[in-house]
Amino acid sequence: MSTVLLECRDLVKAFPGVRALDGVGLRLTAGSVHALLGENGAGKSTLIKVLTGVHSPDGGTLTWCGEPVRLRSPLEAARTGIGVVHQERNLIPGFSVAENITLQKPPARRGLVDYAAMTEPAVACLAELGVDLAPARPVRELSVAQQQLVEIAKALYTESRVLLLDEPTASLSPEETDRLFEAVRRLAGRGACVVFVSHKLEEVFALCDTVTVLRDGKSVLESAPLADHSHDDVVSLMVGRAHTAAEPRPRTVDRSAAPVLELDGVATSCGHRDISLAVRPGEIVGLYGLVGAGRSELVKAVLGLDRITAGEVRVHGRPARIGSPRQALHEFGIGYVTENRKEEGVFLDQPIVRNITVTVWKRLARALGFVPAGEERAVAQDLVDRLGIRITGLAQNAGELSGGNQQKVSLAKWLAADTRLLVVDEPTVGVDVRTKRAFHELIRDLADGGLPILLISSDLAEMVTLADRVVVMTDHRVRGEVDNDRDYDRMSGRIIRLIHARDGARS
Repeated sequence: MSTVLLECRDLVKAFPGVRALDGVGLRLTAGSVHALLGENGAGKSTLIKVLTGVHSPDGGTLTWCGEPVRLRSPLEAARTGIGVVHQERNLIPGFSVAENITLQKPPARRGLVDYAAMTEPAVACLAELGVDLAPARPVRELSVAQQQLVEIAKALYTESRVLLLDEPTASLSPEETDRLFEAVRRLAGRGACVVFVSHKLEEVFALCDTVTVLRDGKSVLESAPLADHSHDDVVSLMVGRAHTAAEPRPRTVDRSAAPVLELDGVATSCGHRDISLAVRPGEIVGLYGLVGAGRSELVKAVLGLDRITAGEVRVHGRPARIGSPRQALHEFGIGYVTENRKEEGVFLDQPIVRNITVTVWKRLARALGFVPAGEERAVAQDLVDRLGIRITGLAQNAGELSGGNQQKVSLAKWLAADTRLLVVDEPTVGVDVRTKRAFHELIRDLADGGLPILLISSDLAEMVTLADRVVVMTDHRVRGEVDNDRDYDRMSGRIIRLIHARDGARS
């Protein structure tokens, strides 16, 4: 029988207005990969924070290797043998790769940090993940995917016996995900327990041995063999009822209509060349490619966050020089729902009402810039109701919401501004199955109402579900374009062929 490393029984954790954990149980055994599943707001993040010493439970017990334990801080949890890689990266941008990996227990000599001795263990941890990064390179120069792998290498360095991975593949390419899975299996083979938190159920079933499902702060399935449950079983447990995935459905778009946004031969300072595409009223145009293809960077250049060096951007047929997202919104009606909701999408320490109405303060303002609180609340409440954002009140800080609800707040602020073109970047990363379906239906409803949408997604199924046309990018170039016939197998085959094509093509 496998050794039980960490066990919690009847855990309770309450915050003002909500009981985040209500009698949760979890048992983690050596040598296993354990899936922790649940919708946004089910209690997963709170449970992780209790297990890593961020929060103290209000009730219940924790045992480590059979002995009662109290974890008063993340450092105490790490010293006990519990590591975590959060969905939001926790690296120091100005430090090198090696410094970040060895940060929790840096090698020392005569009481001083031995910087030369950092390289060898850092390289070994990266090699275990199949990653080739210069240990002296500053973390701020890395891509999002590379930073995520450094986070995981950092956890490997501390030799955690229980390692919690919170949405670790959200920013990884398929190849990087495969390398991560190999590393996870090696860790489990050495007797560690890896807890895998993900909304990608296909990855859960490919990797995990056991599963715990949370719903509304309770354990509805506790430390059970995953092989005993089907995909539909798990989804039903998560949402509390049978769940039907959103199916692709045909849409009619007027291809003769004048484009709202056109890119003609655009090149940028970050390496794009000869990029041409168009988005028409009511059309959902997908930008698909693997991590590093340059999709988000292209959009940021269009919005003035990087330099366009050649070609032309046209909005409603007129050449447009956009210097900032603010100008993009107020002069051209372009809204941008970023993939990085924690750092760019919402103000975590500000109330929901302020997050939603920040784009319309100028419109609401009276004499001397005064914004009437009643009008501000009315705008925010309308969007909270329309998008089904789960909150305790408009004064609640955005940082207290689940990831899916934060993403809805990020979208709400652009809808409040009556945008005439919406750019949506990875809208459902880290979002549960029910919220994902709601997002898909919302995006289609917005397009059905005439709003043009440029959709960036690494989820191929999401592209087939939503996009009318898919523009395929690799290496900062457009490789081709595919009209969506809603046949997943045929579409995925065409897209994958374009990704591996050496020259641009049309399909």
